[in-house]
Amino acid sequence: MTRAEQAREFFKQGYTCSQAVALAFADLCKIDTEELKNMMLPFGGGIARLRLTCGAVSGMVAISGLLFGNETENKLKMYELTRALCEKFQEKNGSLICAELLSGASIKPTVGGAPEERNEQYYKKRPCHELVYDAAEILENYLSNK
Repeated sequence: MTRAEQAREFFKQGYTCSQAVALAFADLCKIDTEELKNMMLPFGGGIARLRLTCGAVSGMVAISGLLFGNETENKLKMYELTRALCEKFQEKNGSLICAELLSGASIKPTVGGAPEERNEQYYKKRPCHELVYDAAEILENYLSNK
């Protein structure tokens, strides 16, 4: 199973989009898995369901920071890597913003409140499980080319 497939499965198990992407790479990080889950939790739903930056993107860039933050010569190199990963996600999906990504789905994105129950209808109308896959695949491809 690829890391992208793992991320999608984590999402389908009930983890947030940000947690799902991060957990797919947890074995590569020097951080406790429970701490990683806790750290990534608030980024789900575009930061606490505010529908800002997509949680899958937040998971992708957080893991890149954990994996490459110490290897970069300076902040600018980390920013370049982050921009490159985000550009790939945006090219594929049209946006980095949760509300914009959801507005193309057959739902009206809502801010705040409790998340919907994850069932077949949820996955038919929301692209989140595929966005999680895409973010993890982009990072996975970067790692395999590095």
